[in-house]
Amino acid sequence: MTAATSVAAQGAFPAQAGRRAPKRVLPGFGLSLGYTLFYLSIIVLIPLSALIFKTFTLTWEQFWAAISAPRVLASYRLTFGASFLAALVNLFFGLLIAWVLVRYKFPGKKIVDALVDLPFALPTAVAGISLTALLASNGWIGSILEPMGIQLAFKPAGIVIALIFIGLPFVVRTVQPVLEDAEKELEEAATCLGATRLQTFTKVILPSITPALMTGFAMAFARAVGEYGSVIFIAGNMPMVSEITPLIIIGKLEQYDYAGATAVAVVMLVISFILLLVINALQAWQRRHAGAPA
Repeated sequence: MTAATSVAAQGAFPAQAGRRAPKRVLPGFGLSLGYTLFYLSIIVLIPLSALIFKTFTLTWEQFWAAISAPRVLASYRLTFGASFLAALVNLFFGLLIAWVLVRYKFPGKKIVDALVDLPFALPTAVAGISLTALLASNGWIGSILEPMGIQLAFKPAGIVIALIFIGLPFVVRTVQPVLEDAEKELEEAATCLGATRLQTFTKVILPSITPALMTGFAMAFARAVGEYGSVIFIAGNMPMVSEITPLIIIGKLEQYDYAGATAVAVVMLVISFILLLVINALQAWQRRHAGAPA
């Protein structure tokens, strides 16, 4: 075929000449989707389905009695109350730490930045033992506070401290990139127009980072609700006082009350699923907010 014939063929069939199948690294959609669903079924859906089916061995009265016992209700109040309080504290201090890491330069900044991720890498049991050693009556901090009548270890306050420790990175790492992408020109413009520092923060900066703050708060709260390792050592595990819901589940399993344990676990599963939906909604809100024109 001559060059003129080739050019003519391309002119007669431009779509066929220029159309090429996209190259994909992974196999086709059907095979990839099938493997994805199979893997998720094995890892997630089947274990959770077994949990729900085990609960069906209980009648409605038995199920309600298992999840509404006074000791279980007290664990709900402690678990969700301490988780909410810890997430609220992290909301403020996480924003402060993210602000310092983004807006200031100081010696050892990289070390401080790495320390933020320490709760991610540190085994939760190690965190619990370390906090207990510090806050107990013979610890460095506990020995100072206890003569003043302040007891943190083996009390609900110790649980809150442990949950603050494991939840802080979620807020910092969620807010930090948003602060890095924030337009400083808007702050400078507000200052030039006579706005105070408080007005600049509340009217310019805070609205832009609110979606990220809410996402970090929800993630820290969800993480704290399911925490067990770091709390079990510092809680004291006193029924009706410092006993968290995961410990209730473990206790029922040790007593071979599998149906009762799964009933309480189903309640936690439903709440965790609701929290997951809230987090996804907040992340979608954050993406829309980030893509909205200034």
